[in-house]
Amino acid sequence: MAKVASVQMDVAFGDPEANTKAVISHLERLSAEGVELAVFPECVLTGYCVATRDAAKQIAITRYSTYLIRINKACQKHNTIAVLGFAESGNRSLRNTAVILEPGKEPRFYEKTHLPELGYDKFVKAGGELPVFETRIGRVGILICFDCRAPEAARTLALQGADIIALPTNWPKGALVSANVLAVARAVENKVYVVTANRVGTENGFEFFGLSKIIDPVGNIIEEAGAEATVLIADVDFEKSRVKRIVVKPGEHETTVFESRRPELYGEIVRQSVSGGV
Repeated sequence: MAKVASVQMDVAFGDPEANTKAVISHLERLSAEGVELAVFPECVLTGYCVATRDAAKQIAITRYSTYLIRINKACQKHNTIAVLGFAESGNRSLRNTAVILEPGKEPRFYEKTHLPELGYDKFVKAGGELPVFETRIGRVGILICFDCRAPEAARTLALQGADIIALPTNWPKGALVSANVLAVARAVENKVYVVTANRVGTENGFEFFGLSKIIDPVGNIIEEAGAEATVLIADVDFEKSRVKRIVVKPGEHETTVFESRRPELYGEIVRQSVSGGV
């Protein structure tokens, strides 16, 4: 068993100092409650809603910034694993990045692979990998917000053995289906835990609705937030996500998640174009 948390919070746009202090404060409180893995929103350190490339560059920070160093030290101090997002700048290009910080390990990073035409994502380069991270509590996959729209992304993580998918998001009004339907579907179809961490508040004309969730491998919503800042905490049992056979009635009604797949029929999925054009 492990105790996980989703931190649904507001974000101070373009103020990584204030956001860093808020994240560290949450980590201190969550540690006192025995939380082992805490998931924070997409771009929680920087903000997200920009309209120009120059504005995107202004809010972005590097993965070697003092802000991440301080949060990493807080994770070490409070013996807590954290997943959080930030707008990243570097020598290569702008990226929408999430970091997993675990006591005793170097920071590890995931770069958003599926990009909407919205906000900061209009100006970034998509990531090229879907890694699963081995941690002391289990195997953690990370997706960021719009990544959830493509079912192949979550399936790829599950096929690599992910026990849980951490999903930092910035879902604004208009994306309710992602929070209420798609995140649950990704848990069910892959038989994994999914922890979504959306933000609240408003930013440069966009309003965020919250509705963060902790979802179990059969689609039950263990904990769910409303529209206000809050923290969800739940116990998870990764043995439930590692058994991919669903037994309703032994010997008479059983299904499998992966063994029933027919990969030889799915070639169309990976074609570079579809009818209607891409």
